[in-house]
Amino acid sequence: MKKLCPAILASLFLFTAISCSDDPDDKAPPITPIQLFDNVTDGSWRITLFSEDGTVKTENFNGYSFIFQSNSVLTANSGSNTYIGNWGITLESNTDDNPDNDLDFNIAFTAPDAFVSLSDDWDVLQTSATNLQLRHVSGGDGSVDLLTFEKNQ
Repeated sequence: MKKLCPAILASLFLFTAISCSDDPDDKAPPITPIQLFDNVTDGSWRITLFSEDGTVKTENFNGYSFIFQSNSVLTANSGSNTYIGNWGITLESNTDDNPDNDLDFNIAFTAPDAFVSLSDDWDVLQTSATNLQLRHVSGGDGSVDLLTFEKNQ
């Protein structure tokens, strides 16, 4: 039995070393809805990337600050224009283009057209206190849209 313990310990050490690798392909822990909510409702945000069907349209949102209010209201303000929309977080139990993460970030604007194009149920790729990266894959043609928000300093 005493000879078995060092073998078990060596196996556990090897397993731990492998499972704690710095490989970028290792999956990050899942994002929780509370974590995401706390991140986005703290401060104002700007869009640093909006790519629709492979075309970058970030410039449509230059100068706008986005406030994700805790009551699901989303305000976009440029100083001269203000647009009001809604936002939310949902857990989707269906299989979609990101089966490892069923957390969706929903945005809805009714005007103007540039802001309406943000309206979708976005897969959350990554979030932190200062960054939110989203992706939507069209069910129709499989085109990919990307949306990144960064917190204003």
